[in-house]
Formats: sequence, structure tokens, C-alpha cells
Amino acid sequence: MTSPSVPQVAIQPWRALVFYIVLALVVFILVAQLLNLQVFQYEINQAKADDNRTREISVPPSRGIIYDRNGYILARNVASYNVVITPANLPNDLADIQQVYRELSALIGVPVNSGTLEDAKLVSPCVPGPGIAQWVELQDTNAPYSPVKIQCNIGEEKARVIREKAMDWKGVSVEIEPIRDYPTGSLTSDVIGFLGPIPARDEQLYRSQGFLPNRDKVGYSGVEAYFQDILAGKPGTRVVERDVAGQELRNLEPPVPPVSGDNLVLTIDTRLQKAAEAALVGEIDLWNAYYGRVRISSGALIAMNPKTGEILAMVSYPSYENNRFARIIPAYYYNQLAEDPRKPLLNHAVSDEYPPGSVFKLSAATGALNEGIVTLSQIIEAPGQLVLTESFSPNDPGRERPFVDWNEEGFGTIDFLHCIAYSSNVCFYKLGGGYKEEIKQGLGVERLREYARALGYDEKTNVELLGEAKGLIPSPQWKRINRGENWSTGDTYIATVGQGYVLSTPLQVLMSAATIANDGKHIQPTLVREITDSNGKPLSFWRDNDGDLYQQCAGSDLAGKSINGWCDTGYNITNKVIYNICQQPNEDDEKITGWCGTDQNGASIFKPGAWQLSPHQGGHVKWDITKANLIADYQCDGPYCTPTGLKKSVKPEVVAKIKEGMRLAVTDPTGTLYKIFKDFPLAVAGKTGTAEYCDNVAQAQNLCQFGSWPTHSWTTVFAPYDDPEIVVVAFAYNGGEGASVAGPMVRLMMNAYFEFKAIDAAQGVTP
Repeated sequence: MTSPSVPQVAIQPWRALVFYIVLALVVFILVAQLLNLQVFQYEINQAKADDNRTREISVPPSRGIIYDRNGYILARNVASYNVVITPANLPNDLADIQQVYRELSALIGVPVNSGTLEDAKLVSPCVPGPGIAQWVELQDTNAPYSPVKIQCNIGEEKARVIREKAMDWKGVSVEIEPIRDYPTGSLTSDVIGFLGPIPARDEQLYRSQGFLPNRDKVGYSGVEAYFQDILAGKPGTRVVERDVAGQELRNLEPPVPPVSGDNLVLTIDTRLQKAAEAALVGEIDLWNAYYGRVRISSGALIAMNPKTGEILAMVSYPSYENNRFARIIPAYYYNQLAEDPRKPLLNHAVSDEYPPGSVFKLSAATGALNEGIVTLSQIIEAPGQLVLTESFSPNDPGRERPFVDWNEEGFGTIDFLHCIAYSSNVCFYKLGGGYKEEIKQGLGVERLREYARALGYDEKTNVELLGEAKGLIPSPQWKRINRGENWSTGDTYIATVGQGYVLSTPLQVLMSAATIANDGKHIQPTLVREITDSNGKPLSFWRDNDGDLYQQCAGSDLAGKSINGWCDTGYNITNKVIYNICQQPNEDDEKITGWCGTDQNGASIFKPGAWQLSPHQGGHVKWDITKANLIADYQCDGPYCTPTGLKKSVKPEVVAKIKEGMRLAVTDPTGTLYKIFKDFPLAVAGKTGTAEYCDNVAQAQNLCQFGSWPTHSWTTVFAPYDDPEIVVVAFAYNGGEGASVAGPMVRLMMNAYFEFKAIDAAQGVTP
């Protein structure tokens, strides 16, 4: 029997051709893709592979320490112990894991189970809520070889127990984290400030420098913020190899160690700071107890060496406790401070503006005597009230308006020096705005503004604190723009005695008195005595008039040539602008020391001002009103003045006579400071001020009653008279009469300074 034959299928040639073409095309695509991946995209894929197996770890640096002038620590880093668990290192048996959880929970008080995994995703580590199991489960899904914080800032004794049990509690360990500690707390918080997390707006900037959000902190206020770049240091780096689970295997490159931040030595004397706080707060509490209510709500007290500009004490009341911000910024505490109408987060010494009242008369007195408005021998009538005509334009007939003296009975006939000593308002009304035939031509607001600015008003002092206020010395143009009306003759009378639109900070008032005490030399105020490295070696830093800091650096010019010079810390190093110290003439053809450089477009740069940041070596004289032509000259006809285009200085004998008038305030029985300093063992001189005000707080309390407005209290004093080494200003918000409230504060501060000086001298301590 024969088997049936199998029919043969004939394959058409075109089908075979299509098959081979498709097969060749697939092979070609595969080969091309392999070629592309392994040859043309080799570097890209190699980088991706390296990125998958390598990790660059930022190593945090140690933040610099802050000292006072005597070496007392004001800010430091202390160890904080955190309990952490690494999920990958836990025991393999679930029962053993639960045993570890239970024993750990009994020790630290964190529950084993609390909430859900979703709850743990919504909060930061160490925040109460999730249990140990939830924290570990969340971390196990994210990075099992990275530790998760279970509880932060445990006691040292508990940390020691956990370390001892490390063999039994696999995966559990203690992490040491440095946190900021402020031994002086609220005493210096307005000067030192505090740290906080990196703001979202600055995240990329800090990441580029090696700092990490949620780990590193930056300065938020005080010198912690101003000197952030110096104190922070430079993070180190480690490049490690890791497996697919994230476990570190080895270092791929030699580690780059972090560079510790530089240390800051302040001019503050903690002893004087305590004395200043006691004087300020003690007097405020005394007067509030006397009135049976919180009448004086805030204040400030500053002490400075007028020769060097070193700020010896700076107290703002009320203050806050910066140690409460050491780990986190508690929302409830921050909101409590932010909503307090007394503004405890604000440094009232530099960041708040008030009418200065009679302490401002130093500016008017300097201008009136220098411009020849009055002579030393001229006798001035000083009744208790003047009725003056207030007009708003040359053709305005005006209206009569009373201008009263603080002494309702008046002072009778007095000379110029007694105008200062008695602080006669009527006398200064006449000096500022003129009065009939007695003083035909007053100083005028334009010239008043010039002399006020020469003494330090209307501009920031550029002390090393952020948020400094500028103050205000108004002009007719300012009033037209901001108030929509012309300047009046009455505005000039009021501005002359530091009222009306005039505003200043306590530091500006201090600087005006310091300029007079220093025979016309206006010194740069500073909080920094020295900057040292982590080993205590002094470093060379320079400053300019804008408050920018410079240090030596190296880089390249536009042609690529290596050059050495000075870099603006934290800014111009990034922009590759290197400066060198140079001198250029100003508009008066006087040589000004500053910084010369070339920007990236090839344009020349000059920044005026350049001095070494070492005030204990003599300080920096910003200007001398007796030598520099700072005062714009005006030709005045009645209340209206026009500039001549010329400039002038202040005669040295004028400054000497202003000092003499301030001394007379202490020695004359009718002087405003006689009762306070008549028995002081050293010769002192000063000026008091009682400034009327009507702000939103006073309006809310219905205190703005015409004729009996509330008043701020001011007093500024320097000593010794012949060779001043300390100048003090005290301010009390709604304090009332200056000599009664602020005066005793200054007296207490003077007592403390000279007592500490005597103690140091007896012990052979160099100031």
C-alpha cells in the first residue's frame, strides 16, 4: 500500500523578498540602536549608570562661634541626640523587630503604633503623632539604608542607654546633631538673632553652595543673618558607590572635608548688656507700676565708644527667647510674637522710627550757629508761648497759631547756650523759622535738613544688622509727594524741635550726639571687633559704605589671566568680580578710598569706602563735619531758600560751643540734666527730649488730644566731657518727660560702665 503524496507549496518570490527585507530591516534597527547606545550615546548612558550607582553626599560644616569682646560665648553649637532607626539593619524576624519597638518605646515614650502610613507622610520626622512602626515603614519604602528620626533631642542619659543596647537593638542608633545654643538668650537675641530653615526662594542658591534644605539652617535676623556667609562655612563632599537598595559600598573619590565657619568677636560687653537691660526694663517696670497699667510698652538703650564706633551694649525691649528657635520655629510662639503690638521681634534700637523731639535740637543748634542765624552773645526772648503766622505759600496771608514751650512759664531772656541747656522750644522755633525783627532770617527746613544729615540723620548707619530703618528728615518736595500739600512755615517751626514729620531711630540719635562729642568726626558704628578662623587666628576683612564685606581671593580677569584681589563675600566671587583698594576723587576733588574693579562687560567699577573691620584699632571716620564740605549752601529770603551750588563745612568752634551747651544742661541748676547728674563724679554732657506723637496705637487708645498728646522719652549723654569714651542713648515709648524717665536709665548705664572700668583696671585687664 502506498502512502499518499504530500503536496508541495510553492513560495512566491516576492513574498520571500519581503520577508528578507523586513528581517534585514529589523536587524539593521537593532544594530543601529546598539551602535547608538554603545557608541554615540556612550557618555550619556555611562553618566546615567554612574548616577544610578554613585551618590554625592554633602557633609555639613560646623557653624562659627560668636563671642563678646571679653571672650564670653554668645552663640555656639551643642550636641543634640536623636534616636534613629535604619530599616535595612533591623532583625529579620518580625517578632524580634516588635520586641525592639516595644523596649525602645518604653524608654523614649514614642508609641509602637500610632496613626497610619499616610499620617507619617504628612509630618516631618520627630513631630509627635506617628508611631515607631509607621516611621520605619515609610522609610523602608523610600530609602531602607538611610536612618529615620524617631525622637529628637533626647537626654544624654537616654542616649547612653540606647548606645549600650545597640547590640540587642539592631538597626537602632543615636545620631548626634549640632544645634545652635545661645547662652545669653533673650539678653542678646536682638543683636545675635536666630537660625531657620533655608527659605524656598533661596533653595537653589544654597544648593549650589552645598547646603541642603531640611538639614542646614541659615541666619534669619541679627548678626547670624548679616554674617551668614562668614559663619556658615563650606560643606564637604563624599562621592560613594551604592547598590540598588541604596546601601553605601565604598568611596569612589577621596572625601573633601567641610570647612568650619569663621568665628565672630563682637564689640558687645555682656556685663554692660546686662546692666543696660536692668536699667531699661527696671525703669519701665517702675513707671508702669506707678501708673498701675502698661503705659511704657517698649524702649531701647544703646552704649557706644564715640572714638571707635564700638557698640558696647544694645538692648531692645520687649525681646524674645531665641533658644526656642534652636531646632524648629514653633508656629504658636512665632505667631504670638508677630501679633504682639509691642513688636518684640523688631529691634527697636535700629529698626523702628520715632519723632526724636528735643534731642534733635543739636542739629538745629549746629546749623543756626554755623549759618550766623544767632550769635553767642545774642539775647533771645523765651516766653512760654509764641503766636506765629502759619502760611503755605508766599501769597498766603496765613493764620495765627500758638506754638508752646514745654515750660509753660517760659525762660525769660536767655542766650544761645542756655537755649540748649534749658531746651527751650520757643528759642528753637525762632532759630528755625525766624521771628519778626528779633531773628529776621531763620535756618529754614532746607538748611536744617543739611545739618541733620551731617550729624547722621536721614540715612542708614549701615551697622551690621539687617532691617535698619532710614528715618526721615522731610523736605517741601517730600510733603508735596507724600501729603499732597505745600510746606508751611509752621512745619519748619515744628521740625526744628524734632516734631512733625521728623523721624529717627535711637541709633541715629546716638550717632548725632557721638559726632558732637567726637569734635565733628562721624564714626562708623559697628558690632564687630574681630573675625577669626576656627583656630582663633585673626582674619583680614574689609568693609565699604554699602555695608558689603570683602576678603582676599584669587581669580581670573576677562582675558583669563590669574589675578589676586578682594572679593565681596558671598556675592562677587560668584560673578567673578575682583576688586582692589584704590582712591578716586569725589565731587569736591577729595580723594576717597574705595574698591576698583572691572565687571564682566569690561566697565570700570568704583565702590566708595574701604576700611579694615577692626574697630579696636581706631575705628573708621566716615566724615568730619569740620573738614568735609558736606553742607549744601542756600540763599534764603524769609521762609524760602534756593541752593547756590556751593558747599561748606562746620566751623570747629561751632561744634565746641554745642558741646558747651550740652555741658551746661548738667551744670546749670535749671538745666534739663542737672538733677540727674549734678553729683556724678565725672564731667558729663547731654541732651534730653520729650517728643509728642500720635501713631495708630495712640489713636486706638484715644490719646491724641490736642494740647495733651502722649510723649516719648529720650536722653543722650556722653562722658567724660573733655575726652569722651562712652555715649549712651535711652528711649522709652510713651515714657513722658525725657529727663524723668530716660534720664535715670542713662545714669544707671554710666554708673555701670565706669564701675566695670575701675574693676578691669584693678585686675590689669586691657579694654
